[in-house]
Amino acid sequence: MAQPHERTGAAPVPLRDVPSVKSAERTVRILETLAASPTKLTLAELQERMGYPRSSLHALVRTLRELKWVEADAAGSAFGVGPHALLSGTAYLDRDPALPYACEALEDLRAEVGHTTHYARRDGAHVLYLASRDRRDSVRLFSRVGRRLPAHLTALGQALLAALTPEEIDSVLPPTLEALTENTITDRAALHAELDVVRSRGWAFESEQGTPGVACVAAVVDYRIPATDAISCSMPAEAATDSEIHRIAAAVLARTQDLATTLRRAGIR
Repeated sequence: MAQPHERTGAAPVPLRDVPSVKSAERTVRILETLAASPTKLTLAELQERMGYPRSSLHALVRTLRELKWVEADAAGSAFGVGPHALLSGTAYLDRDPALPYACEALEDLRAEVGHTTHYARRDGAHVLYLASRDRRDSVRLFSRVGRRLPAHLTALGQALLAALTPEEIDSVLPPTLEALTENTITDRAALHAELDVVRSRGWAFESEQGTPGVACVAAVVDYRIPATDAISCSMPAEAATDSEIHRIAAAVLARTQDLATTLRRAGIR
């Protein structure tokens, strides 16, 4: 059957001009809030964080629970993301054409430097981890894949922010820069100064800005303009001597440049 715009000759309305649906937006925000919380949240805690009316919040959470996008604790009083939330994330990873090449680059880099490697993509003012390869002797019991961290306090994020103009950076970042450790850069002028350094040398370095005891080197994978993806190598902060930092930076730069060339040759943009 012909669509209305086909019968009348009217042009289809661009998706960006279609008004958002409040209930759909609230549903997504609920899932994002639950995903960002390290513990399950009660309805009262969700309401306090989101400001939604309790009646509509209760109805949306109940619907999400029935669809298994949200699950409750044993008492049924606190909620977190459910198993079906994993489906979308897995589909995103499975359908990303750059990711198989990136995973190979991470494995090669880990073999070369002996430290944990990460691949991430900028998501507004955050970075989203898409792949990780732990160092061989790592005892870490959780995966960083799927985690979303503020860009300004990670080497990955600083490398990607440095690909933007100062005006673009200010438009992306929130008014207040969150601190996760006492070393996090929260002063905007200081952050811009650090990003100038990143631009001049071609790679980012942070020590204990996001995680105590961890230092990280990162560089962008320059196959898009501006760059959206980056690779990093993390190490114990005490191991981050000048010589080690420069050894790892050289390896990270070589791998990101090789990966960017491979992606462009494969027609991936």
